[in-house]
Amino acid sequence: MPKPHSPIESRPSRTKIVATIGPASSSQTQLVALLGAGVDVFRLNMAHGGPAEQEAPLAAIRAAAQSVGRPAAVLTDLAGPKIRLGEIPGGQLVCNADDRVQFVHSSSLVPRPSSPFPLTTTYEPLLDELVVGDRIMLADGTVSLTVEEVDTDGAICRVVQSGVVRSRQGVNLPGVKLSAKALDETDRRNAVWAAKNDIDFVGLSFVRKADEVRELKALLAEHNPETQVIAKIEKPEALEHLDEIVAAADGVMVARGDLGVEIDIARVAMAQKEIIAACNRQRKPVIVATQMLDSMTHSRTPTRAEVADVSNAILDGADACMLSGETAIGEYPCEAVKMMHRIAMETERLHAFTAEDVFQNVSPLPKEEGAIALNPITESTVAAAGRIAEELGAKVVVVATASGATALSMAKNRRRVFTLGVSDSPATLRRMCLYWGVIPLAGAPIDDSAALLRYIVDLGRAEKLLTTGDRIVLIAGTGLSVTRHNMIVVHEVG
Repeated sequence: MPKPHSPIESRPSRTKIVATIGPASSSQTQLVALLGAGVDVFRLNMAHGGPAEQEAPLAAIRAAAQSVGRPAAVLTDLAGPKIRLGEIPGGQLVCNADDRVQFVHSSSLVPRPSSPFPLTTTYEPLLDELVVGDRIMLADGTVSLTVEEVDTDGAICRVVQSGVVRSRQGVNLPGVKLSAKALDETDRRNAVWAAKNDIDFVGLSFVRKADEVRELKALLAEHNPETQVIAKIEKPEALEHLDEIVAAADGVMVARGDLGVEIDIARVAMAQKEIIAACNRQRKPVIVATQMLDSMTHSRTPTRAEVADVSNAILDGADACMLSGETAIGEYPCEAVKMMHRIAMETERLHAFTAEDVFQNVSPLPKEEGAIALNPITESTVAAAGRIAEELGAKVVVVATASGATALSMAKNRRRVFTLGVSDSPATLRRMCLYWGVIPLAGAPIDDSAALLRYIVDLGRAEKLLTTGDRIVLIAGTGLSVTRHNMIVVHEVG
């Protein structure tokens, strides 16, 4: 039998780290290094390659996780109805203030005299859905246009904010109600591939309403009921239906890139707090994403503003922070992960509530449909176990869980004591990689509380993590109740 790894020692921070895979990080050697630096979840971005391109990185992730002896979750991010520019003659177009540009159905059309370059997009119905006065944002919001004329020949737009646009860059239409489906045929194929390959989470881009989340969940359930849906909040319509979307999803991503273009950028920080609060009310894991350490794509150190941004996301209550280009194409992927880990550890160390403060601030049981449906006895047992663990200075709280829901509830109580999530389900162990302060542990006996305690003590002693007098809190069940978790055991290492 292989020697168990040191779970507590390998997870010094409670906030989880999601890292996007790309050319800078797709080999098994690179992935092992990222796991060692603190990555918990790897993200495969389907906007930059379909199943054929993602097969090798996925295999490398699983080989890397096996080689280090601990679970690692995988998030597949669907492209969604992202609108992009077509090819531009010469590759780019300089847009000066008050210039006119023309969007056309086909680049073969002759532009009007006021429009030296016709622009096309990947969204064919665009010209049928634009009206005079609509705003069009290009190149991640750096160039802004206003629609002045729309007819059968195309749409004439005036440049409001100048800049340079390049072929295939993104197009955002704040406030424009588009008919595009959240799931097109390519997304559906990619989602089915993810489910069939036991991928843990599928990110649904540009969610506008809860029914879109339910559609994806139904599709995944046909192929693998263990695969969960992460709803990406990046449209103003999603903020209007936030509670319903959170309830329908298994988790949420605050996708600040497109969100910061679709809504007033000055509102993004408050929207982030609103989304995180909604997720914590409903016991759903939440990821904060986009430009968290963006300068580390080409620099060994982040800006002070980026450090503050990561810290504030953690203080807001995020379960995880995500790196995108920093690890996908960056020059210093491991350094970026280590920096995020350092920031998390420092923030968690200084962000010290008393046990009583935390206990009083635990949200009431959620009533929204789709919220984590824990038995109220289990919910109260979890809250009390965390309080006891803090008051006694316990080294760890141990939860044996089938689905991970009890461990997630423990995470949402935000205790300063680590939680060991024990399960005999590989899918559950991987899901717990996303839960704040929860360390997934494989191989422990889960049906016998006494045997489980002995296993934890033996493991802790062998790895010099536990010594005589240390305390362990176990959330268990008597076997006499309708709920599995209705008992708290406090054990002192003898």
